[in-house]
Amino acid sequence: MTCAACVNRVEKRLARIEGVSATVNLATGRARVSHPEAVTVGDLLAAVERAGYSAELPAPPPPRRTRPSDPPDASGPAGSPGSGGEREERQRLLVTALLSVPVLVLSMAPVLQFRNWQWLCFVLAAPVVVWGAWPFHARAVRGLRHAAATMDTLVSLGVAASFCWSAYALFLGGAGTPGMRMPFTLLPSAGGEVAHVYLEAAVGVPLFVLAGRFLESRARHGTGEALRSLAGLAVKDVTVREDGAERLVPIERLRVGQEFIVRPGERVATDGVVVSGSSALDLSLVTGESEPVEVGPDRPVVGGAVNAGGLLVVRATEVGADTRLARITHMVTEAQAGKARAQRLADTVAGAFVPVVLALAVTVLGFWLGAGADPQAAVTACVAVLVVACPCALGLATPTALLAATGRGARLGVLVSGPRALETLRHVDTVVLDKTGTLTTGRMTVARVTAVPGGIGRERALWLAAAVERGSEHPLGRAVVAYCGQQLPRLPLPEVTGFRATAGVGVTGVVEGHRVEVRAAGADAHPSLAEALAEAEAAARTPVLVRVDGADQALVCVGDVLRPGSYRAVDRIRRLGVRPVLATGDRAATAAHVAAALGIEEVRAGCSPEDKAELVRELREQGRRVAVIGDGVNDAAALAGADLGIAMGSGTDVAIGAADVTLVRGDIEAVADAVRLARRTLGTIRLNLVWAFGYNAVTLPLAAVGLLSPMAAAAAMSVSSLMVVGNSLRLRTWQPSPRARRTRPGGRAEGTGR
Repeated sequence: MTCAACVNRVEKRLARIEGVSATVNLATGRARVSHPEAVTVGDLLAAVERAGYSAELPAPPPPRRTRPSDPPDASGPAGSPGSGGEREERQRLLVTALLSVPVLVLSMAPVLQFRNWQWLCFVLAAPVVVWGAWPFHARAVRGLRHAAATMDTLVSLGVAASFCWSAYALFLGGAGTPGMRMPFTLLPSAGGEVAHVYLEAAVGVPLFVLAGRFLESRARHGTGEALRSLAGLAVKDVTVREDGAERLVPIERLRVGQEFIVRPGERVATDGVVVSGSSALDLSLVTGESEPVEVGPDRPVVGGAVNAGGLLVVRATEVGADTRLARITHMVTEAQAGKARAQRLADTVAGAFVPVVLALAVTVLGFWLGAGADPQAAVTACVAVLVVACPCALGLATPTALLAATGRGARLGVLVSGPRALETLRHVDTVVLDKTGTLTTGRMTVARVTAVPGGIGRERALWLAAAVERGSEHPLGRAVVAYCGQQLPRLPLPEVTGFRATAGVGVTGVVEGHRVEVRAAGADAHPSLAEALAEAEAAARTPVLVRVDGADQALVCVGDVLRPGSYRAVDRIRRLGVRPVLATGDRAATAAHVAAALGIEEVRAGCSPEDKAELVRELREQGRRVAVIGDGVNDAAALAGADLGIAMGSGTDVAIGAADVTLVRGDIEAVADAVRLARRTLGTIRLNLVWAFGYNAVTLPLAAVGLLSPMAAAAAMSVSSLMVVGNSLRLRTWQPSPRARRTRPGGRAEGTGR
């Protein structure tokens, strides 16, 4: 495929099969097809062949080796740098340039025109017209057999017409006379006793188009760099541990539950949980996190991450298409296959564009001849019309921008499902935020420990409380144990006897001969803890009382803390003109405290999943364009019912499946980046389309009235495609706005509900 007309033809041919719909991407050369089970792949491939093209099922990219320093496989997809397709294209361009340059120089510099120069140019031009332009002729003939006309038809006709007219001028029109001189001008000229030759156009058109295609191919290859980087993160072999022995096996043979080794410098083969060892993992290429993540026993790891430190033994939890890396790659691929509304209009126009240009060229030729103009001028204007028309830029306007934008978004930790999500993101004016797991970490954390004056002290009270809570499965208990491990890493927890847990009250046990109780704090707590108790309640934290041998010793405040970037994220969302709304199932006091800390004015507390979905419906009925950000099963209905659903990457698969945008890092600050990227991308697509339509609107009339020579037309056509691709490439270097360093107007907000 070479232009939007090709795309339109393939889509129409596939759509003729009952129940089939297809979206064809010019930039990637891929089609996404939805079809009933009764339609086989063979039927689809046959339909593409009837349209005059060939197709095959895409082969998965070859996985690379485990170590990032290992050289990649020599093979690569067709069209990639170093592949056979590009080498052939580069060879054809090089030979065409060597043959064409003397023709162009002699034709454009009369002072260099020696005796019989025109015949040398004719000899040099012949192989360019036949061999150099052969891809255009072959595709034009193939299209003709299928009653289709594309950009190649226009180029082939333009080259053939220029060469045939030049041959006529040399053999029959007097231009072959020894000593003939021909002045050069960018504007076509006619008249005189001797017919002009247009060999410079015959060689210039294929030269400029081949050069433009080559540069365009390399630029388009650059827009897909992010997707290839993701594919390159997959490892080829993995060291599996079985029965105490280690052996190297292909990654395809790894199964869920098997243990594998990750040595320093290697990539983690698949998603799993650390069995033994500790290290720092570099996740920058997977989730966009710039800081290494420390992992140890029972901590999850992500396939594709680089082990920067020690030796790890990992138990596989997901393999193949179920891994996080595979899901990210799939989402990016799907996003790049879609089309914006403006591009669908452009494809419709391109479907009729080439036939209209052919009709226009014939009309221009007839008009000039009918008006009594010199046949030479008539042919020149006709050839210029054929050459200058270029639906190529129309076909590249959206796909190249999407390739660059979705790839850049993936590197920033923002996965967009497709053009519809981008279009909706740009127009969102209200965002409904879940609290737990979205604005907060979703994990219970000890915020403060206050000891009774004259008692056993803060550290010993915490140590005894953690010893008893170790036997509890309650989130509060796990938070206390984890906090003790951080604060007192060198003190192992002692054994507990007589452990008992009372639902809704707390836990008790005997530690080193002392009876320890950890229970919910009430008004009967020690008077010295009254202030800390009041602060905990005001901050919507859960106060836990530690009592040893019947005496109050400490108050532990536990809660779900805000994510570090929540305030900045909400502030940036508001500055983009988007109104934040907090919707949570937590109690009103907790919700109000979180909202106050973040500067959110509209709050809905005590929301069930049905209530959140109803809230979204209410907002949409008010005319708002609503986005919902959530991470749990209870957010899935609201995510699906919103104009746009945004899921935290750390959330459940149900939430991610119902969302249009996924924040891979689980960083809510990426929401503002996603909105700004969407606005920039759609602005780029619109600019591309304006240029593509505007180019043809200006150059076609100029060519028709004889103010554009065929060679200048060929150069302008190539430049138009390069301008579109170059404009899209700017998205690859797009940067989010610097994070403002501001002091939050309140402390961290905590709560216990969801």
